[in-house]
Amino acid sequence: MIQQKLYETDFNIWLTETINQLKTGQFQALDLNNLIEELENLGKSDKTVLESNLMILLAHLLKLKIQSNVPDTMKISWYNSVIEHRKRIQKQMAKMPSLKSYLPTVLTETYQDGRELAIKESKFAKYGIYIPNESDYPEICPFTMEQILDEDFYGC
Repeated sequence: MIQQKLYETDFNIWLTETINQLKTGQFQALDLNNLIEELENLGKSDKTVLESNLMILLAHLLKLKIQSNVPDTMKISWYNSVIEHRKRIQKQMAKMPSLKSYLPTVLTETYQDGRELAIKESKFAKYGIYIPNESDYPEICPFTMEQILDEDFYGC
C-alpha cells in the first residue's frame, strides 16, 4: 500500500525503490499492479516513438516525391529530416530488433498520418511555389519497406 501511494505521489522514488526491491529479492514488497502497468506502457512507448519517426519520414519522402520542383533550400530541409528520422528508426530497431516486424503492421496507418502531415505542411508554401492538390498524394503508400529504410532512397 505504501508503494502504491508512492507511485502516485513521486514516481522517481517509487521507481528507485522498486528497482532496489527487485535487486534485493524483496518481491513481496513490490507494487505489482503498477509495475506491470509500467512494463506494458514501456512496450507501447517504444512503438509510439517508432510510429512517430516513421510518420515524419514518410511525410518528407512524400513531399520530395510530390513537390520535386520546389527550391533546393526547401528540399534540403526535407532531406535532412529523412536522414534524421531514418537514423532514429534504425537505431531503435538495432536496440530492439523485434520492432522490425512491427513496421509492416503499422505502415498503412502511419502512412495515412504522414500523408495528412505532408498535405497540411504543403499548404504553407509561399512565394509562387506550387501547392499540390490533395489528390496528388497517393492514397496507398508508394514506397516499399526496403525503400523507406534504404539510406540512399529519397522518394524521388
